Amino acid sequence: MLGLKTHRWNRIFHEDGKALIVAMDHPATFGLMGGAEKPGEVIRKVRAGGADAMLTTYGICTQFAEEMGDLGMVLRVDGGTSFLAKDRGPTQLVYDVYDALRIGADAVCCMGMPGSIFEADMLPYLSDLVSQCAEWNVPVMAEMLPAGFENPAEWWTPQNIGNACRIGAELGVDFIKTTYSGDPESFRNITEQIYVPIVVLGGSKSQDPRDLLGSIHESIHAGASGVAVGRNIWSYNDPDKMTAAIAAIIHDDATVDAALEYLK
Repeated sequence: MLGLKTHRWNRIFHEDGKALIVAMDHPATFGLMGGAEKPGEVIRKVRAGGADAMLTTYGICTQFAEEMGDLGMVLRVDGGTSFLAKDRGPTQLVYDVYDALRIGADAVCCMGMPGSIFEADMLPYLSDLVSQCAEWNVPVMAEMLPAGFENPAEWWTPQNIGNACRIGAELGVDFIKTTYSGDPESFRNITEQIYVPIVVLGGSKSQDPRDLLGSIHESIHAGASGVAVGRNIWSYNDPDKMTAAIAAIIHDDATVDAALEYLK
């Protein structure tokens, strides 16, 4: 990596090569969400808990810069649709690398959905973003999900998750956000074939912290380079404690039982 890109990279990834990214980009699609009512308070708490970076929106990046402090900043640059739309079409780039540079972002993120009915729109704009960011030494994270959100029960198999991640790597992204395949063996088969770091998304709200922490522990030991967790942190009663529990697994190799102690 070139020097400036390395500097940006190191604001997201810890010295051990791993990252705890708090994802707080959901309200750009869903609007009002429980736990995200006061972004500044959430940001202060996840910083205190040991988060490395935040994946978030242009609005939060610009309005809560003081609260973000030394957290790495990953700007969500695609969107353009919301849950209020009667018929939802493909997302598109709504910001570019110049917007990211203007607000001091360390990296950018957009979707990539091989197999989606919108793949002919989304994969080209992902490639355009990679090209833009290469010129300015800005890391790109792509959220690589097979067939998007259209039929996850059928399409989110370990093979298709791996296919989506490999396609992202081939398109030139610097790191990938994807879903955990469900078991360490199949996920290690994916991480061993993907030559860029993978961070695991947190998914829908977990009803049992042990399940969440268990899947994170498994994914890290199967080769993941970290996580990008949203609702399971900021909708938890104590976001700082949940952040600390996840950080202990990622950076300190804590067991699930040891991590659960942080929630008391």
